[in-house]
Amino acid sequence: MTDLTFREAEPADVADVVALVESAYRGDSSRAGWTTEADLLDGRRTDEAGIAAVLAAPDATLLLAERDGRTVGCCELRRVGELGYFGTFAVDPAIQGGGIGARLLAHADAEAVRRWGAPALEMTVIAQRGDLIAWYERLGFVATGERRPFPYGDERFGRPRRDDLEFVVLRRPTGTSRR
Repeated sequence: MTDLTFREAEPADVADVVALVESAYRGDSSRAGWTTEADLLDGRRTDEAGIAAVLAAPDATLLLAERDGRTVGCCELRRVGELGYFGTFAVDPAIQGGGIGARLLAHADAEAVRRWGAPALEMTVIAQRGDLIAWYERLGFVATGERRPFPYGDERFGRPRRDDLEFVVLRRPTGTSRR
């Protein structure tokens, strides 16, 4: 296998990005990796309209990680005030655990600095995802103490399987990629 390459997504990539995100978080295919939310949420994680909206937003981009010409990872990077918001992060569940996610995060970090001079990246993670939060902490993220409600009733975010979901806000200074 060749090394990873990175590029910005284009409209022609929308369907592939949706398929990647869905495979990493929902349904049985997501159980091949460790990022699954299948025990917490049913339904979709994203759709073509949501991904197309990211591509159309003036202060946002969707970054792709590719290996051998195939999209193996993606993430949204959006300017929110002075910060870079990091989200829509997915790696092909069949190859999770091989460093692709950490490398994609490092690339996004550098892009946030290059594009906007962002002093920090911020993200939200479902509070019940302790394993995922621990992974982000190993990469330099720290919980801010802020919590945000889960958007119950908005099926664009999935159909919750429990009634106690909420998001924690994580932040890290840019330039702190580590593993």
